[in-house]
Amino acid sequence: MKRLIKVGLTGGIASGKSMTLDHWQQTGTAGIDADVLAHQALIPRTPTWDKVVRTFGSKILNKDGTVNRPKLGKIVFADEKKRGALNRIIHPAVEKMWTEAIEKLERENVATIVVVAIPLLYEVAVETKFDCVVVVGCSEPTQLARLTKKGLSKSQAQARIRAQWPLQMKMDHADFVIWNDGWLEVLHQQAKTIWVNIKETYHAPSKN
Repeated sequence: MKRLIKVGLTGGIASGKSMTLDHWQQTGTAGIDADVLAHQALIPRTPTWDKVVRTFGSKILNKDGTVNRPKLGKIVFADEKKRGALNRIIHPAVEKMWTEAIEKLERENVATIVVVAIPLLYEVAVETKFDCVVVVGCSEPTQLARLTKKGLSKSQAQARIRAQWPLQMKMDHADFVIWNDGWLEVLHQQAKTIWVNIKETYHAPSKN
């Protein structure tokens, strides 16, 4: 059985983690997105959904019972204690989900490398579960521009940036860094170069 190389992918909010994961998945790499799993964890009537509703009240729900994420976001990004309470509910559930997904890939022995995108990888201290960590970074003005373009106010965007480790600290801890402050083609070229380095460094055999 081939050893599955596990790559952790993280970075700052709006830095380009999802675009990097998407690029690697398009080349045939196995990918797991913790943000997608977090949405799944909050499907109505699931245990995680129930804990969140009991903690924050039914006021965070839409009429169909789904969590109103913008409303919940306003609550937790305005109060560090409430954000911590939410993280203590969500992160263990999501970690269990991506851990089980990795174990399934290992059993099936169909992939040589898996990339797991986790926004708060360092903050929740799961970096040791991976062979290497790739951090996607960009400047704070770029983060603010991207977040406000999505509809957040400048203060809301700044609150979300401050809720994570400083990007420089993440980059200092990384094995590989992608700087995504410009064109998408530049991001893709860096991702391609780093992918070659990962394969060479961790001896993952090519599937091609």
